[in-house]
Amino acid sequence: MGRAVLFVGGTRSGKSGMAQRWAEAQAPQRLYLATGRADDEEMAARIARHKAERGSGWLCREEPLDPAAVLAHAASIHAGTQQGDYPAPSGGGSAGAVVPGVVLFDCVSLWVANLMAADMTEQAILDRVNTLAACIEAYPLPLALVSVEAGLGMVAMSSLGRRFQDTLGLANQALARVCDTVLFVSCGLPLVLKGQLPEEIC
Repeated sequence: MGRAVLFVGGTRSGKSGMAQRWAEAQAPQRLYLATGRADDEEMAARIARHKAERGSGWLCREEPLDPAAVLAHAASIHAGTQQGDYPAPSGGGSAGAVVPGVVLFDCVSLWVANLMAADMTEQAILDRVNTLAACIEAYPLPLALVSVEAGLGMVAMSSLGRRFQDTLGLANQALARVCDTVLFVSCGLPLVLKGQLPEEIC
């Protein structure tokens, strides 16, 4: 069974970079599960920049609403029960030739925002979170999850903002319960909340 690590922190805390370094130490072929959507030019440029920064050895699958399905698909490819459809990271090779050995899910907070934008209720969103948590508990691959800690600042002024903070906070708690390690990242430095500090990022 794989090891699941949750990296949580504020905006620009260094959590995504730390999660990437951890994932790169796990396997030469890695799957980046992205929940961000290029809804405007700035976001499109941000996504393109992140892809360039990841460099070689990374596959990418964008799924804004159902990451559990992508995780299940990657696990079945790893187990050899399903043919892969990931192109080689360099753009060469045949479909199905690449088998990811680790998954980086970035990020939970954007996923929750996407579900809210799809007019899902808090309970419906948390049901999706519980489905994801059940997947993580028995996941066969090393898995890194990234999320924003929504409770660090002031309570949001709008009802929508408060709903997002509440829902994301509950989602983070549910996922933290099933992860082997939980790291709070601030100023590029990790603080262990659960488990032990992975040697790959010491």
